[in-house]
Amino acid sequence: MATLRQTPLTCSGHTRPVVQLAFSDITESGYFLISACKDGKPMLRQGDTGDWIGTFEGHKGAVWGVALNSQATRAATGAADFNAKLWDAVSGEEVHSFQHNHIVKSVNFSKDNSLFVTGSNEKLIRIFDLNKPEAEPTKLAGHTAGIRHVYFFRNGTHLVSCGDDRTLRVWDRTSGQEVQRQDFNAIPNSLEVSQDESTLTIAHGNVISFWKSESLEKIREFTVPTQVNSASLHPDKSIFVCGGEDLKMYKFDYSTGAEIESFKGHFGPIHCVRFSPDGELYASGSEDGTLRLWQTTVGRTYGLWKCVEGGAAATPAGPPNNQTSGASGDVEANSPPPSSPPPNHPTPKTGVQATS
Repeated sequence: MATLRQTPLTCSGHTRPVVQLAFSDITESGYFLISACKDGKPMLRQGDTGDWIGTFEGHKGAVWGVALNSQATRAATGAADFNAKLWDAVSGEEVHSFQHNHIVKSVNFSKDNSLFVTGSNEKLIRIFDLNKPEAEPTKLAGHTAGIRHVYFFRNGTHLVSCGDDRTLRVWDRTSGQEVQRQDFNAIPNSLEVSQDESTLTIAHGNVISFWKSESLEKIREFTVPTQVNSASLHPDKSIFVCGGEDLKMYKFDYSTGAEIESFKGHFGPIHCVRFSPDGELYASGSEDGTLRLWQTTVGRTYGLWKCVEGGAAATPAGPPNNQTSGASGDVEANSPPPSSPPPNHPTPKTGVQATS
């Protein structure tokens, strides 16, 4: 077989930097991807193809944080207009708006979808009961600077957060007290809780470190060639990917830290990377205003990718327009435009309706 070259799917449509990404779990209709952008218009896409489904419209400022619940029936966004919003991800309608006193940087759902958490530049974590959204939230205080990321973990009994005060903190949800803390030499730019909730992946400076979720014992850490803004661990913990200031996407061996490959596809610093729930691809968002989808195993037929070998023509894996041709031994990728529903692509059972 000819040597295969990574050809990412490019998802355009945003007009300013893409700063956060989140996948849903795998549902009856596949899985979904939501993007946060400084243009204030978060977008929902089919996760395995990048097909645009719709845009959530209502924020009046840059959107910094996004999340989907496990079944992709609800979406959440946090923005510079001091609001976090809950959306119906099937109809695209706004369900509720949660007023804050500063920029909301992070939003997330509990696994049972009953709770909603936000982290903001107020230095506060707020936990809302989605069965009583009007009720006063539980507030967790302790960070001394703005909060970048906050997640439920340990089966929802705890939360983990990181912020501009260069700390990672673990909170007991019942007592509201901070129970563990880890300090870093640089601001932790990204935080990820692994799919099995056993491992935390943290990017800080030009270092990526991995920690046991229960004990906060460091498992390993690696130095990478650039200031890294985001890192993601494969669901099977065989590899991890990261991206940052030098515009490259890197893939490393998780056990040894050896660089497996690197690709330059974006035209600006990479702000966010995440593996899909099945581990078949990873998504990246950049200062250049695009999302890109990258194959974990280059050459595998998956989503809109078709392997092109020996110069043979490949049947397009998606809509015939806007395809990126693959040369001999390349991967052919097709990505529809985001400005209208993809041709011959029905709206999924789960997902926001396209808005114009």
